[in-house]
Amino acid sequence: MLPPGFRLGAGTAAYQVEGAVHEDGRGPSIWDTFSHVPGVIADGSTGDVATDHYHRYAEDVALLKRLGVGGYRFSIAWPRIQPTGSGAPNAAGLAFYDRLVDELLEAGVKPMVTLYHWDLPQALEDDGGWLNRVTIDRFAEYAGIVADRFADRVEHWVPINEPNNAAYLGYALGQHAPGRALLFDALPAAHHMLMAHGRAAVALRAAGATSVGCANNHAPIWPASDDPADVGASKLFDALWNGVFIESMLLGRYPMDLQPLLEDVVHDGDMATIRQPLDFYGVNYYSPQRVGATHEDAALPFEWRPLMGYPTTEAGWSVVPASLREWLITFRARFRAALPPIYVTENGASYTVAPGADGEIDDQARIDYLDAHLRAVAEAVQRGVDVRGYYAYSLLDSFEWGDGLRSRYGLVHVDPETQERTPKRSFEWYAQMIAAQTRSTG
Repeated sequence: MLPPGFRLGAGTAAYQVEGAVHEDGRGPSIWDTFSHVPGVIADGSTGDVATDHYHRYAEDVALLKRLGVGGYRFSIAWPRIQPTGSGAPNAAGLAFYDRLVDELLEAGVKPMVTLYHWDLPQALEDDGGWLNRVTIDRFAEYAGIVADRFADRVEHWVPINEPNNAAYLGYALGQHAPGRALLFDALPAAHHMLMAHGRAAVALRAAGATSVGCANNHAPIWPASDDPADVGASKLFDALWNGVFIESMLLGRYPMDLQPLLEDVVHDGDMATIRQPLDFYGVNYYSPQRVGATHEDAALPFEWRPLMGYPTTEAGWSVVPASLREWLITFRARFRAALPPIYVTENGASYTVAPGADGEIDDQARIDYLDAHLRAVAEAVQRGVDVRGYYAYSLLDSFEWGDGLRSRYGLVHVDPETQERTPKRSFEWYAQMIAAQTRSTG
């Protein structure tokens, strides 16, 4: 089904799994601050403990080895390396990731490291965060510290995870940390994250990194109807959600319709910095989005509409595997020579299933979801799209941002009280899939 050598992996993110937020010199992040604001997390939970991966990393690496994955995508917590976002590195923080990387390599699992998965040091946010151009320089310094320590042992690097989500949900809509609701005035945050991506890519390569890519969240944007107003609204949102990040990274420009909104923040040379050569393009995919026009006095010129006629996950995302296939095919057709090899760097679904009387966790819905999306990837590959790998999200049930601990994406069930890990049926299914892929490659 999948070509020889195709990488099957799994992923997590630091704030979602590590816990230990006050240990070994780690400083506070914007998610530490945000998650403690009453009412912003659906179940009132925080990432203070999460899945306690900081203390249980060896147990989790053993699960990865049992699963058989070729690669593990995880993030490094910036405030664990630089507690205030600048200055000398925290030795204890670097030592933790030393242990984790060595444990992974010993288990035969190759690391894909994300430098920034949304946990900006709070001290930088106090100075303006991603709205402040100085944060670009701070991030480049942080990237250099991490690259100097780990470039010789990490297979793939992702500077910034989902800059669209981080900028728009965090600074435009206020749904994620730091909780600002600036609407279109959040576009500078997106530009500065893209600049930080480019500067980090330079720092990583200077330290010897051989594979630097991205992990951008993409979704097909479907108009709510054939009405020209709905079509126009969907095209505008598509430019914001997809175009800003694809065109800047691959072509060194922003979508034409949005350039007037960004001209005051873009300095000479910025777009060349953003358009660093990519060794791979990471696509995080979950669901299409249906968008329509709003009334004239609305705060935004578009709104999200329900996507009818499809099943949904417990997180409310519509399950449309064919749209992943079509996205990949269209992506290649549009960008061709500008597009490097692709990895699906995140894909997964939230389904809560309690252990049965025999202790088994029968999450058949997750198996069906992963199977259908892997088949969609395989079909895109058969149509000529150069997809090199797929990282299932997530290895563990973890802290799911605004949904807290109630949303369960993991292949492994984690009891939030005892932290006991229990592999689900989806874990065993994925292990069998990986074993079969390994046999076909061999």
